[in-house]
Amino acid sequence: MANKCYAAPMEGLTTYIWRRAHHEIFGGADKYFTPFLSPNATCRFQTKELDELRHNEGLYVVPQILTNCAEHFIWAARELQDMGYREVNFNLGCPSGTVTAKRKGAGMLAYPEVLNACLEQIFSALPEMQISVKTRIGKLSPEEWPGLLAIYNQYPISELIVHPRVQKEFYTGTAHREVFFWTAEHTTLPLVYNGDLQTVSDMTQFTACDTVMLGRGLMARPGLIRQMRGGAPATRGELTALHDVLLEEYGRRLSGDKPVLHRMRELWNYLSGSFSGTEEYLKRIRKAQSVGVYRAAAEELLRDCPLIEE
Repeated sequence: MANKCYAAPMEGLTTYIWRRAHHEIFGGADKYFTPFLSPNATCRFQTKELDELRHNEGLYVVPQILTNCAEHFIWAARELQDMGYREVNFNLGCPSGTVTAKRKGAGMLAYPEVLNACLEQIFSALPEMQISVKTRIGKLSPEEWPGLLAIYNQYPISELIVHPRVQKEFYTGTAHREVFFWTAEHTTLPLVYNGDLQTVSDMTQFTACDTVMLGRGLMARPGLIRQMRGGAPATRGELTALHDVLLEEYGRRLSGDKPVLHRMRELWNYLSGSFSGTEEYLKRIRKAQSVGVYRAAAEELLRDCPLIEE
């Protein structure tokens, strides 16, 4: 089983509010990665991006950068260095169509020459920074991966985080773990595995890597890292505490019920994986038009639905 566990970035979900609550209630991850920052020609972070960067005391947080422009990446990395960060992550894995259409995220993998030139500029300009890469294994086919890995092998990447699916697969089907096993034999870069690790059983069966990154599995079962380390699964009280902190903080920081409800519904898309018999409760949560109605439905789910122990 892996010795180190990272929390993957998930847009709209793994906010600084979630990170702080998760760390306090469940003991935390070895590293938390922020949802991506998108630097551009304005050379200015958005207010919501600055919020993600300013509330991480006591946590090991790695800002993730999404861009297809080396100059924008370098600017952002230097700004982050001035803020005290010593590690940044390059997002080459996001499969979203709106992202990849701009040749960003996993969309950049379809242009290996452009990718290589971008990496060369970045690593030449930032020799003092730790730069990790989160990547898919191609845009359309796993056959693209050997060529992409050959590019990555040219650079002092601090960690290569591999989600062994191609962009067009999004999160469907099964991750190509055989490609990850092949990768371990064809690189000396430090590897991190990401993909389809959603239960303790998944974790105990996967022994191919010292470090793993958990995304959907950790959102569904917030106590998963603690369980991996021999601890207890999340209790009903802990899951309720996590929910209540998020609801209270989003209520304080967002304007009106609608954005709060949107965030909490997104949370339940995953957190419902900690319970069974949730269907009727989730219908009420999705239909709620006010925080008060939502709160009543969520409290009943948290109180009445049986916990899934694994």
